[in-house]
Amino acid sequence: MSPLRVYLVDDELLAVQRLQRMLADLPGIVIAGSAVDPMTAVEFLSREKIDAVFLDIQMPGMNGFELLARLPEQPFVIFTTAYDHYALKAFEVNSIDYLLKPIDPEQLRRAVRKVERLRGAGKPAWMQGPELEALLRQLASSLRPAVPDYPERIASRLGERVHLVELASVTHFLARDKLTYAVANGRTYAVDYSIADLERKLDPKRFVRIHRAILLNLDWAAELNSRFGGQMFVSLKDVQQTRLNVARDRVRALKDRLELQ
Repeated sequence: MSPLRVYLVDDELLAVQRLQRMLADLPGIVIAGSAVDPMTAVEFLSREKIDAVFLDIQMPGMNGFELLARLPEQPFVIFTTAYDHYALKAFEVNSIDYLLKPIDPEQLRRAVRKVERLRGAGKPAWMQGPELEALLRQLASSLRPAVPDYPERIASRLGERVHLVELASVTHFLARDKLTYAVANGRTYAVDYSIADLERKLDPKRFVRIHRAILLNLDWAAELNSRFGGQMFVSLKDVQQTRLNVARDRVRALKDRLELQ
């Protein structure tokens, strides 16, 4: 029988290298290639014919199920994972086997022998039907992290009236005299949240706390200016060219958010 051609996919280079060394000790194995980037693996596996894929499940950018769903033809798959609950999901797609990290040499030999037996019998019907692709996409979606649903506007009450303020127009939130205000278009709007509440509620990529009483919309930051003694203020892009003080204990966090040294 011809050698078993395998391909390795894992976002951790050390895990790929360790598996390569372990497979090199087994007879009848040819490593056709490896990848630490899932998209590179998709491109290779879409054009090259291999017998089996050793595939990590949880990878940044694209998990193992999503990778398989993108392939025009399904190979035999041996999942590799550090987590038992991912292994259970792997069996939902009728994978040949799964190996928990760190991979045990005897379990690896068992998985390879299983692939060799199945290769001789040909691919079963379940590997060629549309139901498998649908299941792969479902599992891929279940592993993607949920995207937080941040609000796009905030309510400001004045008596019986409720004004909806677009957050994109809010330069900053300001706490003053036991009230919190959204500042937008040169006007202030009272809101029913504390600065701490807003910090938890709003998109942290857009809003950053620069003072115990100020939450800044980074989209409106124009300049950072340092003063003697380590003090700093932010100049805004608004018509008034507002300047906001940055508390000393918030300077580092602000610079990190702006990716400044």
